[in-house]
Amino acid sequence: MGFFDFFSREKKQNLDNGLQKTKEGVFSKLRRVFAGRRTIDDDFLDELEEIFITSDVGAETTIKIIDRIKERAAREKYVDMDELNEMLCTEISDMLAGDDSDSTGGRFMPPPGKKPYVIMVVGVNGVGKTTTIGKLAHLYKADGNKVLLGAADTFRAAAIEQLNEWAIRADVPIVKQQLGSDAAAVAFDTLKSAVANDVDVVIIDTAGRLHNKKGLMDELTKIKRVMSKVVPDAPHEVLLVLDGSTGQNAFEQARQFSDATQVTDLAITKLDGTARGGVVIGISDQFRIPVKYIGIGEGINDLQLFNKKAFVESLFGKK
Repeated sequence: MGFFDFFSREKKQNLDNGLQKTKEGVFSKLRRVFAGRRTIDDDFLDELEEIFITSDVGAETTIKIIDRIKERAAREKYVDMDELNEMLCTEISDMLAGDDSDSTGGRFMPPPGKKPYVIMVVGVNGVGKTTTIGKLAHLYKADGNKVLLGAADTFRAAAIEQLNEWAIRADVPIVKQQLGSDAAAVAFDTLKSAVANDVDVVIIDTAGRLHNKKGLMDELTKIKRVMSKVVPDAPHEVLLVLDGSTGQNAFEQARQFSDATQVTDLAITKLDGTARGGVVIGISDQFRIPVKYIGIGEGINDLQLFNKKAFVESLFGKK
């Protein structure tokens, strides 16, 4: 099956549009500094390094990219812009954690044999965590799954209210309790309900505070432990939501949540409003955690399953 057989033209156009600001910051600068060149020399590599650093790719990942390009340039003495783009796409795609493409053909489908498929969502307040959960619920349901939400962020009344609003908008049921209730108890009740009602996908929200890392770790550990009493291998996915527009702050949040719990996947939000989309490359490379979803707009359908080949090719303007 060819790449564009499953990554539709419409989704590619949405991706291109959503990454427009980052593309202006990376691809247009790249074309400008490479104009008139036919060789990748030290001066160009210095300028390439600056482009990646200012796009929040991160210093460590930038050095890796420069080293890879330098090795390729030693073998391929003369290149044009298209060849340079091909080189960058290949090398950066190979660096990113995860598979070359999602295995579901762009559809929001749980892995076979995992029912209910349990997603525990973590992240600080303000990164788009609740919005991401709502969009996930809508998209999983749109692809034929029975979805249930669990409001286990019982620390903030607003979190419960916002998740309830998204449950209504996505037209999926929600399990919730009063403010201050035991978060693990909410998760337990959610999974009991999911099993009883033959639910396909369960999405559990959790508190987004980091001021007390030990308290966060203890709470997340407890939630995971009680869920496993209902579904032995739950959660199947621990999804960390990061705001792509925060640049280096997103790196720090990834570091702290990776220390607090076993994050399996990333969702990078708000990429449409920032020129810092390079953060996707840096975080995936440095933490070896695959990006699973990216948010490229405000609409309920503007959350995509991440495909690293499509992302990198869009970033560098490859047709």
